[in-house]
Amino acid sequence: MRSGSVRNERNGAAVRYRVVGTDRLSLPRDVRHYGGGAVSDARTPAEIEADIKRRRSQLAETLDEIGVRMHPKTIVGDAKARFVGGVDQSLGRAYVSANRAVSEVKAQFVDGDGAPRLERVVPVALLVVGVVGLLALGSRRRRG
Repeated sequence: MRSGSVRNERNGAAVRYRVVGTDRLSLPRDVRHYGGGAVSDARTPAEIEADIKRRRSQLAETLDEIGVRMHPKTIVGDAKARFVGGVDQSLGRAYVSANRAVSEVKAQFVDGDGAPRLERVVPVALLVVGVVGLLALGSRRRRG
């Protein structure tokens, strides 16, 4: 707890004050607390009115900003943007995984020059022809 006195610049009288905390409300009306020292408030009424107008304007801007942030459309828009961002990220990962899988399969059947590897393509082609032939044969037996 700190106490002291300050000269009132308007009438020269000593003003006693006692600082209980750092709260400016604990000081006399014409004394303000600025980071460790008390300063006499010798502002003119016009300066005080200008300060009040400035603070009102700041408060109005802050309230407008809060109103915009808390508006249901803003909240829905933010949620929608987060969702779309998550979907975008998931689709991007899926695309990268699919592209990697295709590249790995392609590397099995094509050499570095882009020519097909016959030792791998021919057995797969024969397997596909065999499966298609068995399916065709099975469908003929059911019909007839």
